[in-house]
Amino acid sequence: MYARRVHTYFVMMGSCLALFVLGSAVVRLWSVPAAVAMCVVAMVLAPLSAMVANRRGPEDRWWDDPSGDPKSDEWWDELDGKKPRRPE
Repeated sequence: MYARRVHTYFVMMGSCLALFVLGSAVVRLWSVPAAVAMCVVAMVLAPLSAMVANRRGPEDRWWDDPSGDPKSDEWWDELDGKKPRRPE
């Protein structure tokens, strides 16, 4: 899944770069409003591609990492159902 996110990121950023370059170098010669619209789409596309690349999927088990505090880790394991409840 990581490779898919990286591929999607490069496709989105490539299209962002192509929109910006084509809008400011080629399309502006025929239509300035269209060139501005292309640059605005590129401006919105750049942060979206970063969000897509940096999001965590359900296969990324980041919440399983231990915190370093044994009492806290034991408490979270109990809440997650990994360890049976201890009798009180």
